[in-house]
Amino acid sequence: MHALIAPLALILERWQGYPPRLLDQIGHPVIWMGNLLTWLEQRLWKVGQSAEQRRTRGIVALVALLGATLVVTVMVQQVLRGIPLGWVLEILLATPFLAQKELGRAVQAVADALLTSLEAGREAVSHIVGRDPQQLDSAGVSRAAIETLAESTSDGVVAPWFWLILLGLPGIALYKAINTADSMIGHHNARYADYGWAAARLDDLVNLVPARLTAVLVTIASFFVSGASPSKAWQAAKRDAMQHRSPNSGWPEASFAGALGFSLGGPRSYDGEMVDLPIMGQGETRLGPYHITRALTLYRVTLNVLLVVSSVLALLILAA
Repeated sequence: MHALIAPLALILERWQGYPPRLLDQIGHPVIWMGNLLTWLEQRLWKVGQSAEQRRTRGIVALVALLGATLVVTVMVQQVLRGIPLGWVLEILLATPFLAQKELGRAVQAVADALLTSLEAGREAVSHIVGRDPQQLDSAGVSRAAIETLAESTSDGVVAPWFWLILLGLPGIALYKAINTADSMIGHHNARYADYGWAAARLDDLVNLVPARLTAVLVTIASFFVSGASPSKAWQAAKRDAMQHRSPNSGWPEASFAGALGFSLGGPRSYDGEMVDLPIMGQGETRLGPYHITRALTLYRVTLNVLLVVSSVLALLILAA
């Protein structure tokens, strides 16, 4: 049933996204997860704790988040599986954990803003990256948008789909909870290095397969994008991905860079601190709105490839 639901969830979310009216009225599941994490942090993180105490309490926070997510989603899935057409509601409940439409919209907004002014581009990109936007020139803004698009293709689309296929509604919700915890507390800084250790390590683990799968999907998509190179996409992924400080982020970034003939990565500033990251790909460095548009074309074709793969899996299961 999980495999049958997945392609329909992909289609619905890509077409409809998460309704703004629903967001205004009840929020979003990721917001609920974030609120729970914040509530737990306020009670568990204390000044003066030892590294071991913070690591232990970070584990407690993560277990509490995952436990709550698991209990709710398993109960909901069991109820839905027991009623007529409950699978339709299961599709609806899975779509908020995918980010196809919103990711494309947010990255397109950066390209559109850059056509207006550098300041507008910096403002637009500040909504999707953690680095300091005021330190970026036009090429830096463009590179940041493309890197986010590449990485989020994996952890915003492919990985949630992967865990939906494997474990259904609880799987996709648990993945999103882990990813949200990593985004909020999985930072290598004084506050979260220990408290967010478990969240960061678990996020690395659940993204191992999806990140590499994303590189494969991007490589396949490159066959259908004018000017893109499938061979260079895969060569860049194999050559550059493991140089990244993340065991996973380099795979989608390098495959995008190789396919499109860009150079991504390199030094950037986070909260005033310079971080030196390796270069992904070998090619154009002076990027602009046009290059963001090219990356978005590759992104959309990659989504088409994913949908085909998901549909074929569903058909094979139906035929079995």
